[in-house]
Amino acid sequence: MKVTGFTFIRNAIKLDYPIAEAIESILPICDDFVVAVGNSDDETRKLIAAIDPSKIKIIDTIWDDNLRENGSVLAIETNKAFQAISNQSDWAFYIQGDEVIHEKYLNTIKSAMTFYKDRNDIDGLLFNYHHFYGSYDYVGASTQWYREEIRVIKNNKNIFSFKDAQGFRMGSNEKLKVAKIPAYVYHYGWVKEPKAMQLKQESFHRLWHNDEWLENNIDKTEQFEYEEHISQLALFNETHPKVMLDRIKRKNWKFEYDISRNKRSIKDVFKKLLLKIGINASYQNYKLVEKFQEK
Repeated sequence: MKVTGFTFIRNAIKLDYPIAEAIESILPICDDFVVAVGNSDDETRKLIAAIDPSKIKIIDTIWDDNLRENGSVLAIETNKAFQAISNQSDWAFYIQGDEVIHEKYLNTIKSAMTFYKDRNDIDGLLFNYHHFYGSYDYVGASTQWYREEIRVIKNNKNIFSFKDAQGFRMGSNEKLKVAKIPAYVYHYGWVKEPKAMQLKQESFHRLWHNDEWLENNIDKTEQFEYEEHISQLALFNETHPKVMLDRIKRKNWKFEYDISRNKRSIKDVFKKLLLKIGINASYQNYKLVEKFQEK
């Protein structure tokens, strides 16, 4: 069984993306790794090239900055990396530049890939999510955060990145058939030094909106105000992936939040009640076939 990791990135240093940690977190179970490195204003390419030259293949790309609707350029860049994967690979492991996998899940992920490799009714593997917010001590607790997404897919070139690269589809826009595995993606996209977070917001929204929208909707400030965007948070009492520990030690800002201030909408309360009885009322970008039970 051959596994290839893949991702895309641009301006990782400038925008403070933990892309090196993201790649390193899944590299142990990948035979090789394809990275689409976009035209950057910093040393992103040098950063990627230094991770593991024996495994990593860089695809140099140019982002179309005129594509400023629905984040479609993100899917285009994802597809460039996916299409560059050799046909000899059985699985493609996708990781975004602000996502990391805890080492405690690697054996489970590999076991699931082995189990489903020859199952034609399974197109991919579905992961749970921890969305960190403000600091490494808090995670989003409302149902507004997406709970699950596909991050491992069969190396079937009929599969493509969907919309803004959130998930995947196949053929004529068909949802993938997936097995859900007991593993989490640690999403650190909302954990940055406030100045870097503000810069990321400005850069990120340019992929969706025109200049007029940005002028009217993005705060004119040097620092991102985390407190103004909170609905519900929960304390995170588990361990972080080992590859993230040095980055966490270097954290140079303070963020504290009183979880008793959480705001719960009626809709959110109702969705959580449904989840307790096994009903997921949120949008699902996949067809769940079964849950993987590791033996």
